[in-house]
Amino acid sequence: MARPALRVDAVLVQAVIAGALSFAHLHDLAAAAGQDGWKAWAYPISVDLLLVASWRRLRVDGPSRLAWCWFIVALFASLGANVATAGLLDLDHVPAWLRILVAAWPALAFMGGTLLAHSVAEQAPETPAPATPSTQQDEIEPEPEPESVPAVDDTPALPAAEPAPAAPAPAVPVPAALVDHARKVADDHHARTGSPIDTDTLRARLGVPPQLADAIAAQLA
Repeated sequence: MARPALRVDAVLVQAVIAGALSFAHLHDLAAAAGQDGWKAWAYPISVDLLLVASWRRLRVDGPSRLAWCWFIVALFASLGANVATAGLLDLDHVPAWLRILVAAWPALAFMGGTLLAHSVAEQAPETPAPATPSTQQDEIEPEPEPESVPAVDDTPALPAAEPAPAAPAPAVPVPAALVDHARKVADDHHARTGSPIDTDTLRARLGVPPQLADAIAAQLA
């Protein structure tokens, strides 16, 4: 069996060229801002890693405000370095605000990567599988035996005592922040499915007990 001929993908070639140029521009900008030696090479790696992490989060978990936010931040850092080193900025006299941005980038990139790695994505509850119908035939219940008629008692029966009314269930306090978060979850569910969210789905999305989920659903109604 003949092996397929190796073909060069034009998109892959463009990606390699763009990545190499952006890497070099970020290095030059960091070096001009006072980050010399190995530190200047660490900046382009940090920007590219944040860009890849946010894009991977978008591919795996779908649209996310957090992932889009950090993707745009990393993209602006890369594009800004490309534009700044193209002659728009005098690299021999870098302004103070740019030096501050370059110096603050490692902490900013670390925070973005931590949020992308440790934030929990919202997942819809799994639909339970339908129960398998039983193949066994229902057993024939025996006919009940006729009950014996008790003797007539002339003594008047005492009236039965009325049961005491059940005490009302205590109201479950719901924090306002939890109600606001539940309203966002309900709006997102309605936007994706076209139907209002039910109590079971709301409880699964929030991870709260049933009584608290009922109290939140009552406030959202």
